Amino acid sequence: MAKVKKAPRPKAETPKGFRDYFGAEVTERTHMLQKIAGVYHHYGFEALESSAVETVEALGKFLPDVDRPNEGVFAWQEFDENDKGAWMALRYDLTAPLARVYAQHRNELPTPYRRFAMGPVWRNEKPGPGRFRQFYQCDADTVGTASMAADAEICAMLSDTLETVGIPRGDYLVRVNNRKVMNGVLEVMGLGDDQAARDNVLRTIDKFDKVGEEGVRELLTKGRLDASGAFIDGVGLSEDQAEPVIAFLTSKAADVAKTFDNLRGAVGTSSVGAEGISELEQIAELLDAGGYGADRIEIDPSIVRGLGYYTGPVYEAELTFEIFDEKGRKRQFGSVAGGGRYDDLVKRFTGQAVPATGVSIGVDRLLAALREKGRLTSTSVGPVVVTVMDRDRMADYQAMVSELRNAGIRAEVYLGNPKNFGNQLKYADKRNSPVAVIEGGDEKDRGVVQIKDLILGAQIAESATLEEWKERPSQFEVPRDQLVAKVREILEGQAD
Repeated sequence: MAKVKKAPRPKAETPKGFRDYFGAEVTERTHMLQKIAGVYHHYGFEALESSAVETVEALGKFLPDVDRPNEGVFAWQEFDENDKGAWMALRYDLTAPLARVYAQHRNELPTPYRRFAMGPVWRNEKPGPGRFRQFYQCDADTVGTASMAADAEICAMLSDTLETVGIPRGDYLVRVNNRKVMNGVLEVMGLGDDQAARDNVLRTIDKFDKVGEEGVRELLTKGRLDASGAFIDGVGLSEDQAEPVIAFLTSKAADVAKTFDNLRGAVGTSSVGAEGISELEQIAELLDAGGYGADRIEIDPSIVRGLGYYTGPVYEAELTFEIFDEKGRKRQFGSVAGGGRYDDLVKRFTGQAVPATGVSIGVDRLLAALREKGRLTSTSVGPVVVTVMDRDRMADYQAMVSELRNAGIRAEVYLGNPKNFGNQLKYADKRNSPVAVIEGGDEKDRGVVQIKDLILGAQIAESATLEEWKERPSQFEVPRDQLVAKVREILEGQAD
């Protein structure tokens, strides 16, 4: 009889580009999302939770490759005997689902509709250091108004959010630009309807922060040598054609009024460019009236994010403090949020123009920034552990933990094998527990409990002398009816 071949055991490993998050990290993210939601709610935005799965048709042209719906997203085709089942995909952002929701429910929703959404999104892209295929986003959007007040409000709310989560003023800037101004520049360059040339110019502009003014000029014209010595072909424009782009990118001045004057020079007689400048002026005026100065939000024409996606104002929140990279070199932390006006997204469903604007915060990057600033430690305080000295007295221990919980103190009874008491303390240490409660038979007979300050005990064990140990005991015997009061006293002392 042939021997039955056993199926191989599955490997216990996360899929490539994904990771697991444990207690402290999940708690940190939860607290941050609560703070962000608090700001959004304070501004009058309502929560929306939409499906994590959308049809590929609903995601539409904003997919990286419409003809191959599984390119860039995690997609699959529903089973159908005729192989005509609908293609479904995990959402790759929170904006495309909003467009579908608004188009589907617009008759029941208020106009404008102000919503915020939080949750994971998925990108089927090549992972890298700090770049995962699943990550959290936190969005706020206003749909149904073309007023620049909506854009100004989003920028103000973004500023308030950063400060609320722990990024102080001076460590960030919200930078604002406008796609229409760039369209005006393209117009005066004489590119007309040459979409390929326009796209090449936009891609080159996007490299401004890396190659600078001269690098952009070379890439727009004859080309340039990169840092490795390789030659990169230029777009092939003349020097005169490239000049409006340079004027646009370098138009930021110390005074915002001067910045607008420089922008007018860059767009020349373009009406769409003038419209974009007017919108920026409205935003600047509204922000100034709200008390948001240039130390928090500034007009900056060098911000060119998403110029192929946005239709008007664009904004980006950049953290300005320095960190050290993996090679020990100083660099700025960079962008943690961005957004803008996207007036064409809902139109795909309704056939009618529906103005919209919004922002997306990269929660994981924001958490990383707070860790860099030393405001997060990736450790969390565990529960008070009630140890078990006698397994026949579990009811007594359960009564203790219930008293602690009813008093608002996080607590648990040790549920492992109580035979080795040392293992119970090792468990408490692994849980990062602040306090252990001990009641053996002797303590029970005398009506007392032993309460061990595990944080102080660890500090004493690490460095204290015998005399210091005697002066600062880490274990206390108290009457049973003072259990809750003593535990609370120790916890309050640890928090100081």
